[in-house]
Amino acid sequence: MTIYNRDTGVALSLRYRGLTELSESLDQLSEIQCLDVTGNQLIELPEWLGNLQNLKKLFVDGNRLTELPEWLGNLGNLEELHVDGNRLTALPGWINQLANLKTLRLYNNQLASLPEGIGQLTRLEDISVGRNRLVVLPDSFWGLTQLQSLNIAENRLTELPEGIGNLIRLHTLDVGHNALADLPESLGRLGNLTFFLYLSNNRLTALPESLFENLGSLRYLNVTDNRLTALPENIGKLTSLKELRIYNNQLTRLPESLGELANLRELHAMNNALDALPESIGNLQELRELRLSQNRLMVLPESLGKLAHLKALDLRNNHLTALPHSLRNLRSLIFLDLRANRLVSLPEGFGEFLNLEKLDLRWNKVSADSGWVQQLEERGCSVYV
Repeated sequence: MTIYNRDTGVALSLRYRGLTELSESLDQLSEIQCLDVTGNQLIELPEWLGNLQNLKKLFVDGNRLTELPEWLGNLGNLEELHVDGNRLTALPGWINQLANLKTLRLYNNQLASLPEGIGQLTRLEDISVGRNRLVVLPDSFWGLTQLQSLNIAENRLTELPEGIGNLIRLHTLDVGHNALADLPESLGRLGNLTFFLYLSNNRLTALPESLFENLGSLRYLNVTDNRLTALPENIGKLTSLKELRIYNNQLTRLPESLGELANLRELHAMNNALDALPESIGNLQELRELRLSQNRLMVLPESLGKLAHLKALDLRNNHLTALPHSLRNLRSLIFLDLRANRLVSLPEGFGEFLNLEKLDLRWNKVSADSGWVQQLEERGCSVYV
């Protein structure tokens, strides 16, 4: 048993002790504000826990709980309840009694629904109900306007209501791994989305133009593993974006406005149907990683050579027959993968990559007799031809 200060209160940690029950003697610790019994084998919580009226944080993640006892509703000062990785099949109606709750974590349980009363938890800032069995969320859920982080991923949701646009304080939203075929227009009202927007692994065939209208502060966007054939032309409004993941779709082109993403550092567009890149891609001066494998690219724009900070360029499994001469200007490049294209020669000066550590040219018909191989290997570069 470990008692220590956690934040401003007294905390008791009994993490990963193999416990099947909690000792009743612990109810004498009336001053305790944080109790952590993560990673044990508890199948129920003892009733005396309801006497810990000063408790603000309760962690019961990774146990074997099938239900939450009614007396838990007596913990009126509780601000955080963490029940990830248990076996809950329902969230009790009394949950609305926890009026001071700010964080509710229920990830990886067996919940098929949430009670309508959850909408009365008006102080909630962070809720995670990902990896459950939810088909729909109650109407009251969209009235939780203090929410800043919302995880409803890995469920069975087929639609999101327009009410999601009420959650204007959200900075992180994860709706990935559901069965969404489209997105509500109101999603574009979430102007405070700053950290992450996950839309991956759904059934989306298009993104609404309105989605990007007010997301100028967003740093990370993931729309992978959908059925997208195009991206909205106004994607250039995501001027704070640092990482864009669009792989495993059916994209045939990228908008010219992509070049307006001045802060972009990583672009992952593998496994699409791209046959060309916009000339504006050369404007992505902060780009460090460009992943374009398994597309249908036949040519590359000369502007690619302007990516002065690019460190990794993956072009394997495309239809390239030639490379632009400007490619040798990529002085920061460390990794270049050109496997399985249709190359028979390389541009002059190809051995001048000063920082290149790995060049993979296998499954092309490029001769290794040229002096550029020796040039690169003398600098410590691994070359595969």
